[in-house]
Amino acid sequence: MIRTIPNSKIQRLALVSCLLFSLGLSQSTSAQEVITIQQAIENTLNNNLQIKQARLSENLSDENLKQSKASLFPTLNGNGSYNVNFGRSLDPSTQSFSSQQFSSFNGGVSTSVDLFQGFQKLNQIKQNKLLLDADKTYTEKVKNDLVLQVITSYMQILYNKDFLVAARQQLAVAKQQLTQQQELLDVGNKTLADLAESKSLVATAELDVTTAENALTISYITLAQLMDIPSATQYEVKPPDVSSFNGTAAVYSPEDVYGQALALFPDIKLASIRTEAARKAVDLAKGSYYPSLSLGAGFNTNYSSGRKTLLGVVPNGEREIGYTASGEKVMTAMFTELTETYRFKDQLKDNFGQNIGFSLQIPIFNGFRTRTTVRRAKITLMQNQTEEQLAKNNLNKVIYQAVADLKAAQSTFESTSKTFAARKEAFSVIEQRYNVGLVNALDYSTSQTNKNKAEIDMIRAKYDLLFKAKVIDYYLGKQIAF
Repeated sequence: MIRTIPNSKIQRLALVSCLLFSLGLSQSTSAQEVITIQQAIENTLNNNLQIKQARLSENLSDENLKQSKASLFPTLNGNGSYNVNFGRSLDPSTQSFSSQQFSSFNGGVSTSVDLFQGFQKLNQIKQNKLLLDADKTYTEKVKNDLVLQVITSYMQILYNKDFLVAARQQLAVAKQQLTQQQELLDVGNKTLADLAESKSLVATAELDVTTAENALTISYITLAQLMDIPSATQYEVKPPDVSSFNGTAAVYSPEDVYGQALALFPDIKLASIRTEAARKAVDLAKGSYYPSLSLGAGFNTNYSSGRKTLLGVVPNGEREIGYTASGEKVMTAMFTELTETYRFKDQLKDNFGQNIGFSLQIPIFNGFRTRTTVRRAKITLMQNQTEEQLAKNNLNKVIYQAVADLKAAQSTFESTSKTFAARKEAFSVIEQRYNVGLVNALDYSTSQTNKNKAEIDMIRAKYDLLFKAKVIDYYLGKQIAF
């Protein structure tokens, strides 16, 4: 009498193998950091370089705003020049020509303030405030997008881990079946065809395990890159408690979700701020149509080494300058001037001058430059208005799709759960019949494969439903937690 190996024993052996493997895996990863979804999000928001780039853009906009405010203050500038002159040159101090070598210095301070420029400076300040708000909102948008990517990658890891466990269980069962088929073949109770079928099932199961391992590795790397940590970092993720997970009972209205998201979603706020900034750009461009009025004042002085100070005059004889009608000589007295070098500080004091005045510029014709600038600003405004509406339309489309996907995921999860329960029950019956020899190995293996496939489909549907529910929370601005 040929003794067959009960399949229940095979299942127990397979379970023991999986437990031993899991124990070894847990021991090898016990030192690894376990990351929750909240920690993954926090690490991403603290480390990701995209956020750092967005914050640097904020800093630039903040500096632009400060500069536009500072432009309201008067300007104050000093100037000075020193020259050495050779040959015939104009002495700036005496305003006379001199052929002697001399040095000269000119210096002064000037200030000016714009009194009116068509409100351009005020509009520039308002626009820069809006641009700073836009950059801050863009940073929030980057954070928002990264949070969604983290959730997606985190859920992908959880799915791939469960998929790998199911694939390894299937491989363990396939190997046990191969061992059983080999033993039955050795005693002449099975054929080579049965053995070949079992080997094929083992090869397929091994391929599934390899595929699942690769997918899990890639999903870990993807999340590590989002958190901006080394891709080789070893870590684990904490799965949510789904032991009693039976789907979501929440019912969402697309209109309600859209209405709330419209006020919270950074993409919409960003588009709206950019539209307002473009509107201010139009006002700024129109300012060039108006006259500009400015007030200026200053003082200056100069010095020349060729300038002398007259101390006095002394007689120095007479000289002939002509004759009278009777032939008598006409003489004139001659004098010698006594001078000394004009001191530097005295020249600066004596040559000190001040000025104040207004400057008015009236634009008359500038090659239609201002008109073109205004038209371009209006076109940019219309572009931003269109982009804002597109952002609203896209959000509406995405939310309606997300709500529909959630409903579909709920239905899929319910269907796969029922399918798994039916496949599990069917396999239990096949297993009992196989143990008493009423079902062949092929039918048994097919039933086992169908059960495992149904379980994998249910796992996929479970995480898909959980992810779709978190997507709705994401659009509602709720904290993502499991």
